[in-house]
Amino acid sequence: MRIKGRVHKFKDNVNTDEIIPASYLNTQDPAELGRHCMQGIDKDFVKRIKTNDIIVAGKNFGCGSSREHAPLSLKGAGISCIIGISFARIFYRNCINIGLPIMESKEAAKVIKAGDILNIDTETGRIEDVTQKREFRSQRFPQFMQEIIKRGGLMQYIRKRREG
Repeated sequence: MRIKGRVHKFKDNVNTDEIIPASYLNTQDPAELGRHCMQGIDKDFVKRIKTNDIIVAGKNFGCGSSREHAPLSLKGAGISCIIGISFARIFYRNCINIGLPIMESKEAAKVIKAGDILNIDTETGRIEDVTQKREFRSQRFPQFMQEIIKRGGLMQYIRKRREG
């Protein structure tokens, strides 16, 4: 899968309450959650975001509770990929389960700046910063995880496998 988008940059230790405040957990609708995405850390985030934008974060992005609402809100807001130094384990898997690509690259996360334009190939792990004319690498996803992302999430992947 290839992604092209503009970067929004976030600090270390962004927790799930900052991504989607608990007061909005009464829905599973990604579009509704997306309207409140990142309100706990940046109230104007949803005003600046465009479809296919990318988050680049520091260490431990998605720490806190294990709620699936956090990655759903990011996807619902239009985020197409998250790149970071490291992620909370359950947040990472929740992103994969909903079909939201998430990539670890320490160098990319440190060098890429807010507003940069990236071209990403999730199948190879290649991250190209078009703005800075630099290239970075992330570990490739195993084939089954690539299929989950390609299908749009775990449930769609399972349905496809059952259909044969």
